[in-house]
Amino acid sequence: MALNLFNSMGRQVAPFVPQDAGHVRMYVCGPTVYSYAHIGNARPAVVFDVLARRLRALFPRVAYARNITDVDDKIIAAAAAEGVARDVIANRFTRAYHADLSALGVAPPDIEPRATGHISQMIAMIEGLIAAGRAYATDGHVLFHIPAFPAYGRLSGANPDEMLTGARVEVAPWKRDPRDFVLWKPSAPDQPGWDSPWGFGRPGWHIECSAMIRAHLGDRIDIHGGGIDLRFPHHENEIAQGTQARFWVHNGHVTVSGAKMSKSLGNVLLVRDLLADAPGEAIRYALLSAQYRQPLDWTLETPRAAKSALDRLYGALRDQPEATALPEDMAPVLAALDDDLNTPAALAALHALAGQVHGSSDLARRAELTAALRQGGAFLGLLQQDPQVWAQAGTVEAVRIDALVAARGQARAAKDWARADALRDELAALGVEVEDAGSTSRWRVRA
Repeated sequence: MALNLFNSMGRQVAPFVPQDAGHVRMYVCGPTVYSYAHIGNARPAVVFDVLARRLRALFPRVAYARNITDVDDKIIAAAAAEGVARDVIANRFTRAYHADLSALGVAPPDIEPRATGHISQMIAMIEGLIAAGRAYATDGHVLFHIPAFPAYGRLSGANPDEMLTGARVEVAPWKRDPRDFVLWKPSAPDQPGWDSPWGFGRPGWHIECSAMIRAHLGDRIDIHGGGIDLRFPHHENEIAQGTQARFWVHNGHVTVSGAKMSKSLGNVLLVRDLLADAPGEAIRYALLSAQYRQPLDWTLETPRAAKSALDRLYGALRDQPEATALPEDMAPVLAALDDDLNTPAALAALHALAGQVHGSSDLARRAELTAALRQGGAFLGLLQQDPQVWAQAGTVEAVRIDALVAARGQARAAKDWARADALRDELAALGVEVEDAGSTSRWRVRA
């Protein structure tokens, strides 16, 4: 099978071929840990978790790195507001980020470098850029000189005016070119900083990833991933600094009821708040319901629809014997993922398998289909729970429902059919279906 991915460098879908057939190297930009993760932060984590799962099935070795930016002006500001050290804020929100991703079924990366653990590598890289004539020191700062890199803008296609937007740098009079961006900046005595050839200071945002990639994955990697908002200027600046990747892969934005998430609109959806109202697996399913390059609009109905869809899939897994998945049954799921991570098509293939399970009267065949459904779900990080546990989890009426089902069982045993039917109707009114198998009964929330 051949995995095809959209490469932002060149803007076309192409077969993915790593530079080393036995070892895939992938780096994804992680969070700046100054606050809790929102649903937009969760999307790349889930998307590239799926890609890593597929890569591990196709290649003998995958090195997946996702960084933590633990020094940044926003972290420093949050620490100052609370009167605590920078690392208190960074460690708190790193732990929260890990907890949120765990709830979404995102596996940890193989490598999780922190920016503050790579200051010496950043300084060495900056010194190399100065020596190559691509950077210069001025007024305690070191800046990359964009005119010294004629290929700047090839990834994003940004024009010179756009290059000043969102660059996280001040347009200062001491710049040789207003587009030049900071590699190193001075720190005040009460701010976090490190000694350097240019004085006490801290790194700029863009140099961090370039240095960590070189330290852990080498000078050239196979896949560099992140959200579409990072394509310019962050990834453009990484390329200027020397980062090389065969494929640049970007996921689309998450909007909320058609609007961009922003604090001013009060519509920022934190993952931890969404988890209070929906299972993590339902949130993950929702994040995969749109193809990763397309925008995903989140509404109140989004997690509810995902939960209902998972109810149907888990329903097909219940009470099925164990078997081995047949390659031909798995093929539609894998073909969808190999088509530029077409997760909507992969989910549709899972639902088709569930329909075949319900439609087959051959127990052996149902077992094969069920195995394909569970194994196919694993590639998306779905359907790995016990179906009975899923059916009952998160139901606030669980204790009451258990009591009603038990009472109905007693009525059936006593052949009090009128009472048993009345209890079934009461359960149905709660949205619960009861399945009888001899003298035992199981219940699930109706999809």
